[in-house]
Amino acid sequence: MKITPLGDSALIVRVHSRDESLDVVLDAVHKIGVAQIPGVVEVAPAYMSIGVFFDPMQVATAGAGPAAIFDLVAEQIRQAVSRKTKSTKPTARLVKIPVCYDLEFALDLTDVAQHARLSAKQVVDLHQAAEYRVNCVGFTPGFPYLSGLPKKLATPRHATPRKEIPAGSVAIGGAQTGIYPFRSPGGWNVIGRTPLQLFDPLKNPPALLRAGDRVRIRPITRDEFNAFKK
Repeated sequence: MKITPLGDSALIVRVHSRDESLDVVLDAVHKIGVAQIPGVVEVAPAYMSIGVFFDPMQVATAGAGPAAIFDLVAEQIRQAVSRKTKSTKPTARLVKIPVCYDLEFALDLTDVAQHARLSAKQVVDLHQAAEYRVNCVGFTPGFPYLSGLPKKLATPRHATPRKEIPAGSVAIGGAQTGIYPFRSPGGWNVIGRTPLQLFDPLKNPPALLRAGDRVRIRPITRDEFNAFKK
């Protein structure tokens, strides 16, 4: 494990393991949370690292001088991650996402099919039949990076990103699939759309998905999509 500063109120914990890195990351996130380290306000998991954000004033109140704040938080993280805890980790949730693959929503379905040397229907069938796992959430608030995409569907990102991708767009980028929570620029290959709202700042937590979740897709018709939006 390597811990490095990220500005003056955060640090990066990098984990190294021969095991599946996401499981190691999630285990470390759980242990850091259980430890309730003074001053830590947010813990954000990524593929092989964890962002730990803290309030320097709270850390100083806990007994660290200005020059020792990073060292104190880093040492407490090391102790927390190395500690054996009996606390139960959150179980991975199975979240079902309705997706409409109507051609009006599937802006790049034809291109993905040509790249994979499959028909559009075969692409949809493969995509909706897979089970995915949320590796991390980021890029825009609530955007899930999903592993588990069938290898045949892996498609390079666009060389020039679109200036605007509609909210709810389900897309393929390289060997991953993802969902755009908001209207935003993006370079992934859009093959469908979900009517679900993936991020709601009025909810707690605001993001529908979290790292470690399992995701299954439920294909829906255009009529079902329209009815859901109402």
